[in-house]
Order: sequence, then structure tokens, then C-alpha cells
Amino acid sequence: MHYVYVLKSKKDNNLYIGCTENLENRLEYHNSGKVKSTKHRVPFEIIFYEKYDNKYKAFEMERYYKTAKGKKELKLKI
Repeated sequence: MHYVYVLKSKKDNNLYIGCTENLENRLEYHNSGKVKSTKHRVPFEIIFYEKYDNKYKAFEMERYYKTAKGKKELKLKI
């Protein structure tokens, strides 16, 4: 299983979109400050995720959700 996830920073309320095989471990990794792009915005909470059997589809959806059109669709889902 692969997951596309959306994290919300409890510090600044901004969102982060990512993809992983292990959702719990990835959240822990972000919150530990080990991710360069998010370390200044910890702590995070998961506010949305989708499961995919195919990792390529998951990565494709992650890229899509980072586009303007994808962000609009994602906000409707959240």
C-alpha cells in the first residue's frame, strides 16, 4: 500500500502534501524535524490521506495535488 497524505502544521496552519508506504512512520519523521522542508513548521497532524495499491499512481496523485487544479480538488475532499 502507498498513501498520499496531507499534513497540517499546528504552528502556521499551512499544508504539506506527500507520499509514503508507512503513514505513521512518516508522520513521526516529519514531527521529529528530520525533513528539511518541514522542520521549521512542526508539529504536524494528518488531516487527509488516500490509499493506493500502485506506488506509481500514488506518486502521480501527489504531483497532481501539488498543482493549482489539484489543490482545488483536494480542498473539496478535505
